[in-house]
This record gives sequence, C-alpha cells and structure tokens, in this order.
Amino acid sequence: MVEVNHPDLSVRRQCELLGLNRSTFYYEPAGATPEDLRLMRLIDEQYTACPFYGSRRMTEWLTRQGEEVNRKRVRRLMRVMALEAIYPKPRLSAAGRGHKIYPYLLRGVKIERPDQVWSADITYVPMPSGFMYLAAVIDWYSRYVIAWRLSNTLDGGFCLEMLEEALRSGCPEVFNTDQGVQFTAEAFTGRLLSAGVAVSMDGRGRALDNVFVERLWRTVKYEDIYIRGYEAVLGLQRGLARYFAFYNQERLHQSLGYETPVVVYRGAGATRA
Repeated sequence: MVEVNHPDLSVRRQCELLGLNRSTFYYEPAGATPEDLRLMRLIDEQYTACPFYGSRRMTEWLTRQGEEVNRKRVRRLMRVMALEAIYPKPRLSAAGRGHKIYPYLLRGVKIERPDQVWSADITYVPMPSGFMYLAAVIDWYSRYVIAWRLSNTLDGGFCLEMLEEALRSGCPEVFNTDQGVQFTAEAFTGRLLSAGVAVSMDGRGRALDNVFVERLWRTVKYEDIYIRGYEAVLGLQRGLARYFAFYNQERLHQSLGYETPVVVYRGAGATRA
C-alpha cells in the first residue's frame, strides 16, 4: 500500500515504483446507494454468466431471487453499468452526437497472426462502496492483453491513454470496438488512423463481434475480481496488475493448445513499433 506520509518517498515516486499512474492513487470509486450497489453486484454476476440477459430477463431473474425491483430500475442500473444484452436488437451502444461510425471489417476474416486484429472494450467492476470501470486492449490471435486501464467514470480519456500505451508496444492491422462514445470519439479513431490502423466497429446488436474481450471479462471476474472482493481502488489496481501478468505469462489456454498468451504473441512473430 502506498503510504502518503512516507518520510523518504513522495507519492509520485511511490506510484512510479509500483507502476501506477499517480492519478490512480487519488481515484475514488463512483458512488451509489448501498441498495443500488447490492443490486448492481447481483446484476453484474448474472450478466457475466448470461450476457444475453437484457433488462426484461434480468428483472425476472432478480424477482425470482426475492428482490423487489421493476424493469425501470433494472434498466437504469444496467445503463450505469454500461451493460447491453448480447442479441440482435434495434440499437446497441450509442455513439456520440456527430461521431462517425465505421463498418465491421472482420466478418469471415481468418485470424492467423499476432497484431492482425486488436480490440478494446469496457466492463463494470463492483466494489463494496462503489464501482469502477475496467478497459482493456486484447490481441485476437494470442488473447494477449496489451494494455488496460481503470476509471471511476466513462469519460473517454482513460481509453485514449490505454490506446497510447498499446500503440507504444506494437501496431495492429485492424482495431475493433463497439459503437460506444469512448471509441467513436474523433480523438480515439483519429489516433488509430494516424497510426495506419483500419478502424472496425461492431454492428448494432452484434456484441459477439467482440467476443474475445467478452470472454476476457468473464475470466477476469470469475478468477480474480469476485473471489478477491477488492475494497479499495489501489488494491484493485495492484490486484489486476498481478492477475494480468499471470493471465499473459502463466495461464494456459485450451484454445491456444495449452500455451500462454505471451508465448503465442511473441513467439509467432508479433511486430514491434
């Protein structure tokens, strides 16, 4: 834990030694009422298990668990959590006003090498006194997590910061996201285009177009977040740093022939900037 009153080291130096951004130290989890936080935790766990649940099914499921909720409340909470059911429907993540939507470029494309396709997404992280948002960039071929960031808001700045870190380590041919405002913002898409990267976005009602990141969220939550029960943002940051190091370097993936993501990503000749 960082000690603010350490006699010899400033907060800035302590964060540098821990590999943290200094702003992370000052994060406070986003707030909500204790009852809403309890319901959001239930919704998050059920959504992670059944990502095809929309507000109607989620309301019915909660009711069967003995919760007195209506659909309006569940829909509001799912909106705060940035959750969308994975099934075709008229409208998915809303882009910002005036933001350009790019076509989905990967239908029928065979993924056969590292740095061919990267994608990014955001997920909700429950905490006892609030919640955070977690974003990550993953390489489709190797499942390697290239960069990740935490934020207590859905402001796009933390996604752009994550993108900059990812591009310092390499450059994909195609970068895929959903149509959320963080990813349709000109600052985000413009940075990709300036790096010579083709921008791809999921079609409406096609969250499975970004299936590798959806699987990553399930893995991270069931193998770390839910069982650790992080109480403070700094503990969450440090715990996720440990977990992603394990995920990349030690966790054997059946889909990779029981290799680790780092072996497949680096061993198959990924390009470096």
